[in-house]
Amino acid sequence: MSTTQSFAGRFVSGLGDLLLRYQSGIRRMQWMMIAAYVALLVVPLALPLPGGSDYIWNNLARFVQFVFWGVWWPFVILGTALVGRFWCGLLCPEGALSEFASERGAGRAIPSWMKWSGWPVVAFISTTIYGQLTSIYQYPKPAALLLGGSTLAAMVVGARYGKAKRVWCRFLCPVSGVFGTVSKVAPLHFRVESDAWKRSSPAEAAGVNCAPLIPIKTMQGSSACHMCGRCSGHRGAIRLAWRKPAADIVFGSGRMAARWDTILIIPILLGLVPAALHWTASGAFQAMRTWLVERCVELGLMWPLSLRLPWWLLTNYPSVNDVMNVVDAVSLLAFVALGAFTSSVLFLLPLVAATTILRRTRKVVHHLAQAMIPLATSSLFCGLLALTTSQLRSDGINLPGVDAARGALVVVAGLWSVGLFFRISSVYCRSINRRIIATAPIAMAVAAFSATWLFMFLGG
Repeated sequence: MSTTQSFAGRFVSGLGDLLLRYQSGIRRMQWMMIAAYVALLVVPLALPLPGGSDYIWNNLARFVQFVFWGVWWPFVILGTALVGRFWCGLLCPEGALSEFASERGAGRAIPSWMKWSGWPVVAFISTTIYGQLTSIYQYPKPAALLLGGSTLAAMVVGARYGKAKRVWCRFLCPVSGVFGTVSKVAPLHFRVESDAWKRSSPAEAAGVNCAPLIPIKTMQGSSACHMCGRCSGHRGAIRLAWRKPAADIVFGSGRMAARWDTILIIPILLGLVPAALHWTASGAFQAMRTWLVERCVELGLMWPLSLRLPWWLLTNYPSVNDVMNVVDAVSLLAFVALGAFTSSVLFLLPLVAATTILRRTRKVVHHLAQAMIPLATSSLFCGLLALTTSQLRSDGINLPGVDAARGALVVVAGLWSVGLFFRISSVYCRSINRRIIATAPIAMAVAAFSATWLFMFLGG
């Protein structure tokens, strides 16, 4: 090991120990985040909707909108990909409040239905679609309802189940699955050395409260780890450490991937989410909407075109000429469903074919699908970054080269995913020829997906 590598290893290990040493300071920082979070949710509710002459720098509502959706959401995703789930363990207001409520709550046993592995995916789909139907990125009321409602639910769950735990974060949080998936490419993790654990004496080690309920002795990877630092140095076996990016995908928790992990990556992150973030600029959406409008007119059905629902069901802000009718909503739902279906066909068929070529069972599909995490992560980040650039451009601020940079990021991530797929195939097959043949179809799928993004960024 080189001197530089040794220094880097000691540095991050020491950083983990600092997190353990300053847990009280982290708690105070969390309460500061909670205060800022509540203020950003509540204050805009008392302000009028921004007009055409309002900008980020002179209107508080616009500023809050930019902070939430232009800064927080995309860059938390980026941070998770770069360093892991430190946001969850150190800064997240929702997680901190849930644990606070759990410390003082009933401490009941967690019911079996709550442990269903599909809840985070279902919750993420629901909140994503609901946010689009109510224009959460544009208006404070749906943002307060969705984010505030989620926080309230986290506190209720914490007050009822577990003791000083983050039951909500582990089993129900709408973004826990996304953060866990994205964190698999991070070069940092809390490493558990099983040999050191066995050599240590349990009597000499103080107890560790793992809030997200991870069996730290047998922890593989870091997808569920909140990186809070409380277990740093425990029994001399747990340390914050470097790892090769995406090593967890090939040799760690990626091998334990199951159906819901694949559903989150393929139809959701690579299909539904891009469609949900770009439907307003899509010609396909406009064509679907036009077709539905024409059918309604032909059949004499005017209520789908004129019915206005409350803002908490569909976007309804006539004062700024922004109203979504039933046809708009149905078109949106059909469009995101089409996005999920298209990505499923594009990626799942090559994945299934690969298992046949590699002469493995269909269960291997879930591990192979993990190779698409870099592509899914870049797609999510670049899609969310559109919220940043669109708000800045509406205020006359243009970032030169940002579209080209987003396109390049997706292409590089696509190449990384293809390389990961080839590496994962080595776990199941020694034949280079078979691995190349198995990789070729998924490489074509990645190329088609990346080309779509490039056209959107550079040609659309």
